[in-house]
Amino acid sequence: MKKVTQDDILKALSHVIDPDLKEDLVTLNMIDGIRIEEGRVKFRLVLTTPACPLKDYLTQACIAAIHEHVGKDLKVEVDLSSRVTTKRKENEELLKDVKNIIAVGSGKGGVGKSTVAVNLAIALAKTGAKVGLLDADIYGPSIPMMFGLLNEKAKGFDRDGKTYVYPFEKFGIKMISIGFFVDQSKALVWRGPMASSALKQLFTDIEWGILDYLVIDLPPGTGDIPLTLVQSFPLTGAIMVSTPQEVALADVRKAADMFRNEQIRIPILGLVENMSYFAPPDMPDKKYFIFGKSGCLKFADELNIPILGQIPIEAVITESGDSGKPVTVGPNSPANEAFTKLAEALAQQVAISNAIKETFGK
Repeated sequence: MKKVTQDDILKALSHVIDPDLKEDLVTLNMIDGIRIEEGRVKFRLVLTTPACPLKDYLTQACIAAIHEHVGKDLKVEVDLSSRVTTKRKENEELLKDVKNIIAVGSGKGGVGKSTVAVNLAIALAKTGAKVGLLDADIYGPSIPMMFGLLNEKAKGFDRDGKTYVYPFEKFGIKMISIGFFVDQSKALVWRGPMASSALKQLFTDIEWGILDYLVIDLPPGTGDIPLTLVQSFPLTGAIMVSTPQEVALADVRKAADMFRNEQIRIPILGLVENMSYFAPPDMPDKKYFIFGKSGCLKFADELNIPILGQIPIEAVITESGDSGKPVTVGPNSPANEAFTKLAEALAQQVAISNAIKETFGK
């Protein structure tokens, strides 16, 4: 048997196509650190996100390609790592250490948008990603309660004559909310310009550090605050949250129109159907679609966007949020699994969106 070379391995792996990015792993710079020993090949597969839902598929495809094109008796070891992609430009100073900014919107209150944003952020962090969460609902901040930090106040520090603020860190993510600066027992009586200015400070005056994903919990509607966000900051994309009823989808349509406005043009990465169905604990395979079954599916088809996740109705979701311990940090449950799949699907769509303009790793 002839001696195996690095070129042999790269040529074999060039036959493995990433199903999302539509190019081979070698062209995408996803193969690194090839080591060849007697009868053994070891290399690193660099994924576009630690939440990649295709990691097992790609690993097995690499092993199969080497066995087919180099030698069937070779022992192949694949180490997984990740390098989260971004389409941010190097000369962008605003939030320059944040690779992807993801807005979570709904257009309507009461559909569980904050619950989705919180558990999505935690689920992403559980994969190994560096994640931040910003509560942009200036008039109705809920993140302090959902993390058990209701009476906590943010702490600042001075640098170069300017005051910055440390985000809170809990459950593996960094977070900030207007609720950490004001008395939440009192109504926040601010006009639009004042609220928009406060939102900008929540972005620019926070010591976020390096983040793979910054998840933004938007307020409902299409008013001053959402407009300030989408017009002022380099968003990677947005996800929409809705319940299956047509009355909820009608408002989500308006929010989607805002993101797709010709002057804004923020990609909508997908739709999350919250309160999708109820499955009795003693009959987990039996699903009851209390609020309807096909509303979100039809809406996603209408916008030509994917359904990123379907979150079931579970009492534990509400109870965990009220107790300051979101469901994604609790024991395994259908809801926990649904949020894990949502995080994987979102990370997948972010990588696809980023690849449209730039080739991964270049």
